[in-house]
Amino acid sequence: MKFLDLFSGIGGFRLAFERVGHKCIGYVEIDKFARKSYEAMYDTKGEWTAHDITKVTDKEWGDLRGSVDIICGGFPCQAFSVAGKRRGFSDTRGTLFFEIARAVKEIQPRLLLLENVRGLLSHEKGSTFATILSTLDELGYDAEWQVFNSKDHGVPQHRERVYIVGHLRGKRGGEIFPIGRANEKATNFNKG
Repeated sequence: MKFLDLFSGIGGFRLAFERVGHKCIGYVEIDKFARKSYEAMYDTKGEWTAHDITKVTDKEWGDLRGSVDIICGGFPCQAFSVAGKRRGFSDTRGTLFFEIARAVKEIQPRLLLLENVRGLLSHEKGSTFATILSTLDELGYDAEWQVFNSKDHGVPQHRERVYIVGHLRGKRGGEIFPIGRANEKATNFNKG
């Protein structure tokens, strides 16, 4: 399958996707140092790319329709993290999810794979996450999610992240979550 890597950083999603045989057709990363690392680590020649997701036009996104099976991205988490001020959608970084939604609307991939901090689930008593799910629903995507902790997967670090999988309605092949041990706290919006 072909994927588009949004908020690519230095390529964590890309590494995983390529290891299982998928092909990257493009990426977006605003940080010049992360971008430079990404381009040094991966063969990006001939791939579509943009620096600033907010500057990509709907037409540019639309031109990718039919060539992208999966959009993946770890959109900025600072606005939702318990380590930050938790300003959510009132923080410009918190609104960048809607840039993903804009890309999804124009491209209409079969699948989405999004990642963020666990605090996204409990932000504003769950209303922020409900807005994200509602937005995906309006775009024609059914969503499922699960919280994973890196320490449970061989990484010596306690780092909880929520992964959201969106399936284009009518194109779903089956549920993905739960993977391994189901995280019973994933849907408890009152804990963070």
